[in-house]
Amino acid sequence: MTVDVAPADAGWTYSGLRVLTLGPGEEATVETGDAETLVLPLAGSCRAAVTVPGEEAVTFDLRGRADVFSRVTDFAYAPRDATVVVSSRDGGRFALPSARCERRLPPRYGPAEQVPVELRGAGTASRQVNNFCTPDAFEADRLIACEVLTPGGNWSSYPPHKHDERTATESVLEEIYYFEVADGPGGRPGMGYQRVYGTADRPIDVLEEVRTGDVVLIPHGWHGPSMAVPGYDLYYLNVMAGPGEERAWRICDDPAHAWVRGTWADQAADPRLPMTSAAGREG
Repeated sequence: MTVDVAPADAGWTYSGLRVLTLGPGEEATVETGDAETLVLPLAGSCRAAVTVPGEEAVTFDLRGRADVFSRVTDFAYAPRDATVVVSSRDGGRFALPSARCERRLPPRYGPAEQVPVELRGAGTASRQVNNFCTPDAFEADRLIACEVLTPGGNWSSYPPHKHDERTATESVLEEIYYFEVADGPGGRPGMGYQRVYGTADRPIDVLEEVRTGDVVLIPHGWHGPSMAVPGYDLYYLNVMAGPGEERAWRICDDPAHAWVRGTWADQAADPRLPMTSAAGREG
């Protein structure tokens, strides 16, 4: 396991993430405990066998993808109180975003073809969002998850925003960012940057260089931009969950920078987008 962030490790209550790295023919067994959990291929294909107490195992064959920049992937949903056996075919990496929850929903398959692909922003703030487990796209009890592709040189998670108060326009959500960065020519490893900053009442101050496999935790505060440096495309997986009775993703822009959204109407989206679809690489 290359990433293992449990709620207790993060100092919060709901959001978690594991990333499994498996060789050809290897398998890993995961107990979901009190958290609903997805099996999301990052690189490679796998079989996910989900067993709920008192029921027969349900097996999902996940086609997956060569890497996060090659295709929108299919995925599997495992409920709380389940055992999940992830079996790799040719080796790969598999993300298991999770959220502690109350309801036990049935195991399900999420086809890549049904993942809504959204182009967000404009100009150098253009990015692609794959809304595979957002409230309008896929049923879950608490878990909200999506993945974002940002072409090299662009900024995403912008304007900076937060979701740490319960209001009519904002949800309380703990958030994990998991990053992968496309290689440059000759396999040169890429990098990006992530900014997080707080308020006077709840300070936090993070500016981190991120590379493939890195994680940034966001317990509160304004977060963004996520910066894809020129020449290196940036991917991140967002995992969110919180205490609200409603599973909702509501954000509040930093008032100092909210005006940026108003400039997008006169700008075109980056022509490199969309970068991927369920059919494969676009550009």
